[in-house]
Amino acid sequence: MAIRVGVQADSEDECVEGLARLVDAGFVPVMLPRLLTDNRWMARAVPAPTKAPAEKPTA
Repeated sequence: MAIRVGVQADSEDECVEGLARLVDAGFVPVMLPRLLTDNRWMARAVPAPTKAPAEKPTA
């Protein structure tokens, strides 16, 4: 199951601020703020990928 987080706002500035807070919390933007048809703004983010542990070399 994929985890996605959305931001909905009344203005572009509010949407950008919400997305910035998600980035500060460790999310990565996948959809920058855009104006939808019903005059609201939306952006989306996903959790940042976790770093895979380094493989141990085989002897």
